[in-house]
Amino acid sequence: MLGWKKLEVWRKAHQLVLDIYNTTKTFPAEERFRLTNQLCRSVISVPANIVEGQSRQTTKEYLQFLYNARGSLEETRYYLILANDLNYLTDEEFKLLGESCETISKMLNSLILSLKERQKVAQLP
Repeated sequence: MLGWKKLEVWRKAHQLVLDIYNTTKTFPAEERFRLTNQLCRSVISVPANIVEGQSRQTTKEYLQFLYNARGSLEETRYYLILANDLNYLTDEEFKLLGESCETISKMLNSLILSLKERQKVAQLP
């Protein structure tokens, strides 16, 4: 049960959610239902897709949810760029959050490649 909690990529993605939630507290109030909402929704989707994918019955389904997580992570990166361009983030916040995104992206890609390899081996005669 809750095997996804053992995944380092899930733990890092969850921490990114917490970091972004804390960071967006300083965004202007008028962004509450605009950028803040979009950024929080996209970042939450990353660990949520990891969780949902791991609970699926097949590797193919798991992979699809990991692709969704990767897409949500890229969406998050864009919103961080936008927030930085609007001067809602300090240079240090932008750098640290960007580094977290990069780490998670690499971990997701590694997990995807590992699962694809496992899938190939399982299909061998």
